[in-house]
Amino acid sequence: MAQSTFLTNHGLVLTYIGNHRDSTGLEIAQAAGITERAARKIIADLETDGYIERERIGRRNRYRVNATQPLRYLGGHAVTVGELLEVLGVPVRAKLR
Repeated sequence: MAQSTFLTNHGLVLTYIGNHRDSTGLEIAQAAGITERAARKIIADLETDGYIERERIGRRNRYRVNATQPLRYLGGHAVTVGELLEVLGVPVRAKLR
């Protein structure tokens, strides 16, 4: 029987970035249980959709979560990324807006 997770890969990557803002693509991939290529695609998706911002520092990236960004769908109730991360036990440190 295949194991399932409660969160999507996008949710897992966003949660990990919320806790580890200086992580590499490989570290994020390993934490989410996906390939590095998939992690990089998800990071690009999250950045394009405004959920995270990437800052280049030398050869590394530092990520900031946009805690005020509303999630796409939660039964009509507007919930922000920050509210979701707080429920998951991720301290929200940096807000973009």
